[in-house]
Amino acid sequence: MSDTRSLADIKRDLAEKAQQIMARYPTARSAIMPTLDLAQQEYGSVDELTYQAIAELLDVPEIWVFEVASFYSLYDRSKMGRHHIRLCTNLPCMLRGADALMLHLQQRLEVEPGETTSDGSFTLSAVECLGACEVAPVLMAQAQYHGDLTVEKLDALLATFADQPAEEMS
Repeated sequence: MSDTRSLADIKRDLAEKAQQIMARYPTARSAIMPTLDLAQQEYGSVDELTYQAIAELLDVPEIWVFEVASFYSLYDRSKMGRHHIRLCTNLPCMLRGADALMLHLQQRLEVEPGETTSDGSFTLSAVECLGACEVAPVLMAQAQYHGDLTVEKLDALLATFADQPAEEMS
């Protein structure tokens, strides 16, 4: 996130679309998730200043915005690599080999979960659940699910990511 943005900048950037989002919901609280998503699309991640701006735009307590952003692993609360790989580590995925896939990713990318590669290409995250147990083990990258993973499928996916800029994959 840019350190040069101010609260007023964020509110100005998001105001019109936030109003459109709020119009679709019976209460402002219901608009928190889609407005966080809007902010993440705009800035790449969400931070404390963004929480404050969203709270003011929706006229809800800032803690409500923070609770949603911190609960759901789909909101990036810090700058991520061009390709953010979220591997599910919940029980169904673990029973189907997610632990071995995580080790493989750590070795291939030379990072631990929560870290970004030195070139900024990949961020690896372990997430609690992606809600896709029927295709376990599963990961999410560039807003797409990839399931029934094996080491071979994972290597092919990494090769695809390495060949494509993030903008083409969203």
